[in-house]
Amino acid sequence: MEVLTFNNTPFGGICLDRKLVAGSWNLCHPKLSNGRKHKLMCARIDLRTGSLGFSQTDKFLLGFRKHGKCSPSVVTNQKFKNAGTRVSSGNYDSYVIGEEDVGKIAANDDSTTKVLIPGLPDVSNGDSVASISSCFWEWKPKFSVHYEKGGSENVKSPSVLFLPGFGVGSFHYEKQLKDLGRDYRVWAIDFLGQGLSLPVENPTMMSPDGNTSLEKDILWGFGDEAEPWASDLAYSIDLWQDQVRYFIEEVIGEPVYLVGNSLGGYVALYFAACNPQLVKGVTLLNATPFWGFLPNPTRSPRLARLFPWSGTFPLPESVRKLTDLLWQKIADPGSIADVLKQVYADHTTDVEKVFSRILEITQHPAAAAAFASIMFAPRGQLSFWEALSRCKMSDVPLCLMYGKEDPWVKPVWGLEVKKQVPEATYYEISPAGHCPHDEVPEVVNYLLRGWIRNLESRGLVALPLLDGDDDEESIRRIFARDLEFVRQGAKKLVKVQFYGSSFSLWSKLRSYIKSRFGKVATKSG
Repeated sequence: MEVLTFNNTPFGGICLDRKLVAGSWNLCHPKLSNGRKHKLMCARIDLRTGSLGFSQTDKFLLGFRKHGKCSPSVVTNQKFKNAGTRVSSGNYDSYVIGEEDVGKIAANDDSTTKVLIPGLPDVSNGDSVASISSCFWEWKPKFSVHYEKGGSENVKSPSVLFLPGFGVGSFHYEKQLKDLGRDYRVWAIDFLGQGLSLPVENPTMMSPDGNTSLEKDILWGFGDEAEPWASDLAYSIDLWQDQVRYFIEEVIGEPVYLVGNSLGGYVALYFAACNPQLVKGVTLLNATPFWGFLPNPTRSPRLARLFPWSGTFPLPESVRKLTDLLWQKIADPGSIADVLKQVYADHTTDVEKVFSRILEITQHPAAAAAFASIMFAPRGQLSFWEALSRCKMSDVPLCLMYGKEDPWVKPVWGLEVKKQVPEATYYEISPAGHCPHDEVPEVVNYLLRGWIRNLESRGLVALPLLDGDDDEESIRRIFARDLEFVRQGAKKLVKVQFYGSSFSLWSKLRSYIKSRFGKVATKSG
């Protein structure tokens, strides 16, 4: 099968057999013979619906070689030319497939290799699980950060830090802490203003002539003046990445593997861009590529002045009224249940514990004001894509695990990250939605464990789903695997599609030399 690369066409997940070669080919591929006529099918994804489609063209590829050189000219119909949609700052690569191969895509389910993986440890069957400790760390006066940890006895093992998404906390990684904590030192943190890292005191006070209504007494942060310790407080992405830095330096005490879901993915990437020396690798789980609605005052001072409030305390009167109206809807148990039903693709997943913990957070007296501060806090000083570029320049290893059925952060965003950083490892999981680590923790834990082992062994241990003797060409492939495991006595099957890493022997050698010299410099310092 021949695969050609075109720009400006978004590419969604296609389940292909092992003969497909991914991503970096162009029209100069030596297997394309001169003068051969090619009837094409363009595989593309509709960004509005997330559906996969094919555009047929009856035109032929012309001018593959002109005077002994390669020409990028391709004659196609207008529909094919307009198939692309530009997303964010970059273009996608799509794959043009010979018409005779289209049938193989639909038949791929029958030829997919099945891989048996471990289920989650079951105490009732005698399996051991890591014991989890719930702790608080006082970062600054009045700033108590909640976190959970496990695997403390694994003193010679790597440290892994999990960062949660918006509206949840460290409890969302319970299935990772209990399982991966058997092999690693594991941590999960609650961002300030979320989870159990909400303030223990009211950040505002009422002025002497203020309106002391019952509602304002119940809701913290709705006062007229900020307490001194909260005068500059805004729950922003810059605050969270700063929080992560101090936590790693003061609590963990060594570089970590960062794993972030949704908002936590953005913070993980942002932190790694600013502090690459403290990061051994980053795993993104359906990371949101955007955060913050208001301009950053450092980057856009004039524009920022148009917005008089930037999430600090006290909340303006107009924001208090708006927050009060919105919070009644957001904190309603029915609304929380609807959101969970939307973002979890597999509705057989037990979300009762997650539902209860989210509901508990919304009932904290500081939760409503914290929500308002988060929504009005300015954007970070680095955009997601700028952070990604910095991580690439710093050679921060990157792994992508995206739930295919996510209604919010569709896999197309993960594929854009893959396009910007071709050497990143990408796994697309189905069925799974916005929180694959909670929906299919068996799969995420298996892939994460294998990815860390691959990095720790300097590539001597193969990446998950690859054989140890795979050559560089096979590692570039796109292929699918059915991962089977046992959950509550029943077998469960999940499809994982692998998008290969594009790298050279020199890049691996350079990474190894850099790591070795980094260790020498650290010891000598």
